[in-house]
Amino acid sequence: MKLCNVDVGPDQPLFLLAGPDTLESLDMCVEVAGHLKALSEELGFLYVFKGSFDKANRSSHTSYRGPGMEEGLRMLAEIQSQVGVPVVTDVHEDTPIEEVASVVDVIQTPAFLCRQTNFIQRVAAAGKPVNLKKGQFMSPWEMGNVVAKAKTTGNEQIMLCERGFSFGYNNLVSDMRGLAAMRETGCPVVFDCTHSVQLPGGQGSASGGQREFIPVLARAAVGAGVAGLFMETHPKPDEALCDGPNSWPLAHARELLETLIRLDRAVKAQPYAEDQL
Repeated sequence: MKLCNVDVGPDQPLFLLAGPDTLESLDMCVEVAGHLKALSEELGFLYVFKGSFDKANRSSHTSYRGPGMEEGLRMLAEIQSQVGVPVVTDVHEDTPIEEVASVVDVIQTPAFLCRQTNFIQRVAAAGKPVNLKKGQFMSPWEMGNVVAKAKTTGNEQIMLCERGFSFGYNNLVSDMRGLAAMRETGCPVVFDCTHSVQLPGGQGSASGGQREFIPVLARAAVGAGVAGLFMETHPKPDEALCDGPNSWPLAHARELLETLIRLDRAVKAQPYAEDQL
């Protein structure tokens, strides 16, 4: 499929959706977007800035949710203009989808809402590329039904995003076999290497995380042959207003991305062995 006018898929170069979990100050977001854009131009990959204007699925009602839709869309438009990068954001069941689609380049659906048929079809009907996050409670092959729902709208620009399986007790597990299973849908598969190390509700009123394992899972996913990566990154993760414990430090983005791009090129230089069976 085409993502922001670039061919993406299991036989195409890796792309990156990345930014802070939730939009904070415009200056910080421009810093993140500019830093990653420069790396994308140097290392040769498609980059889409990610930032949420409202995170409705917080552990506590007192947690920071974002600047709201009006201010968030203004910020995303400003990032597009100032930095010159496409942008992706989340929507929810009560979001005016058409209004969001008039600004952003890619729409993302929350993992918890992947079974909500009306919601999935309403998002896909906006005609933008959609990154469908797989529910923490869903097997990889069940996502074929979600893809089918989305494609009833005529939108073929559908991606699937793995973010780990929940086994309870504030933990997530990533099964790399699922990435290959979801490739069978024909949709580009994205791996969320930061939410996959989240410890949901692990801090009581907020989620914890183990950011030291982000490189481990990212390398494994790229080795498995994903089309793209989703990554939350922040200049000062310990001061982030949302999901700091599972955000990758912006200052360390270069060394991680250099490794991942080299690995991606090596993996995609020949057909996948499992496809030959």
